[in-house]
Amino acid sequence: MTLKASTRFSLLAALLVSATGLASVPAVAGSSDKFELSSPDIASGGTIDDKFVLNGFGCKGGNISPALQWKNAPAGTKSFVLQVYDPDAPTGSGFWHWTVYNIPANVTQLAQGAGNAPANLPAGAYGGVNDYQDTGATGGNGNYGGPCPPAGDKPHPYEFTLFALAVDDIDAAAGVPKTGTAALHGFVLNKGLGDKLLGKASFTAAYGR
Repeated sequence: MTLKASTRFSLLAALLVSATGLASVPAVAGSSDKFELSSPDIASGGTIDDKFVLNGFGCKGGNISPALQWKNAPAGTKSFVLQVYDPDAPTGSGFWHWTVYNIPANVTQLAQGAGNAPANLPAGAYGGVNDYQDTGATGGNGNYGGPCPPAGDKPHPYEFTLFALAVDDIDAAAGVPKTGTAALHGFVLNKGLGDKLLGKASFTAAYGR
């Protein structure tokens, strides 16, 4: 190869690298449109109001499920799953406060109180098992159960997480029962579904008494 040809090859390679870099710019810019979950009732990093705290087990809140809203779901999303979890509960395994499965892909919010009765959830969605199961504290199994940490504990963090899935029905896809625990569904969501989990969005707020 002559020097002249080599120079032309180097220039061509540089142009190709430059073009590739330019072509990737829109994709990088688009990443700012990330999957997000928020609540008009609870600020991320803030304190949960008594309205959303359990009314039972020594707590005297309103036990109303907070409103939630989300945006920028990943392409290909066919359903959503919501889980609300307290990792600091003194149980050895945390405490699950609210689970909602098979939320349709066209839904972008849950209204305040949506978790307090099955009829309040979007058509097709259902409230799954949480750790208030069979206690009567939530008015019925599958309903929202608000924070109620032990008195004197430092404020506990409550993690609200929304999962975007490439399947319509998590239970059918994973071969687990609708009555499966929140932990079983958590395993399916974080590991079992593999690449059918398209994304997660979350925020955390605190409550103590």
